[in-house]
Amino acid sequence: MADRFNGFSPLVPVFFERLAVNNNKTWFEAHRDEYQELLLEPLKLLVGKLADTMLALDPALITIPAVDKTISRIYRDTRFSRNKSPYKTCLWITFKRYSPDWKTAPCFFFEITADSYRYGMGFYSASREAMDNLRHFIEAQPVAFKKAVTCLGKQPVFAVEGDCYKRLLNPTLSDDLQAWHRRKNIYLVCNREAGGQLFSAELCDELGKGFKQLQPLYELFWRVKGSAG
Repeated sequence: MADRFNGFSPLVPVFFERLAVNNNKTWFEAHRDEYQELLLEPLKLLVGKLADTMLALDPALITIPAVDKTISRIYRDTRFSRNKSPYKTCLWITFKRYSPDWKTAPCFFFEITADSYRYGMGFYSASREAMDNLRHFIEAQPVAFKKAVTCLGKQPVFAVEGDCYKRLLNPTLSDDLQAWHRRKNIYLVCNREAGGQLFSAELCDELGKGFKQLQPLYELFWRVKGSAG
C-alpha cells in the first residue's frame, strides 16, 4: 500500500551514486521526482511508523514526518564549507526534543547513504559541560554507571563512538570505563551495509528494537545534559 512503509527501494543507492556524479541544480531538478519517490516519501512513512515507539520512549520527542522536523534537508549549507556541492549524498532522520540548540542534546537517529545505513543514539555535538558531567558520574558512581550500560551487554549491534582524548584523563579507571571516560563526544551506533532489511518493512522493527535497547543510556545522557544546564 502507498501509505505503508515497506522499506526503501533498491534504486536508492543508484540515485545517490548518480547524484554524487551530477551534483548540480540542473540534474537534481530533472530528477526531483525520483528524490521524492525513493527517499522523501519513504522517510516520511518511516517516521510515521516509528512515532508511537519513540513517544513511548520519550513523550517530548518530535515525531512530525516533515523536513526540518525529523527529516534532513537534501540541500547542503555551503556557506562555511570548502565543498560547494549543493546536495547531500546521504539523508537522515532524528528524533529529538524541541530545543534551540538540539545539537548539544541526546537524540535518536537513522542515516542512509549509497552503500550503507546506520542508526543509534547520542550527541551530535556534546557540550564540554555534559561530557565533564558524564565523567564525574563515571568516577563517582561506577557501579550505577555500569548498571546503566548493561543494556549493551555483549551484544554485537551497537558500538561506542566519538572522538577521544589522546591521554587518559583518569588512569585509575578500569579499561571498560575508559572507553566512555575518554570521549570528547559520544554516541552509540549500528553500522550496516545497504541491503537486506533496508529494502523491507522489517527495517522499522529493527530500528524500534534498537532504540528501545538504548533507552537507559538515552535517559542517562539527558541526566548529564540536564545537570550541565
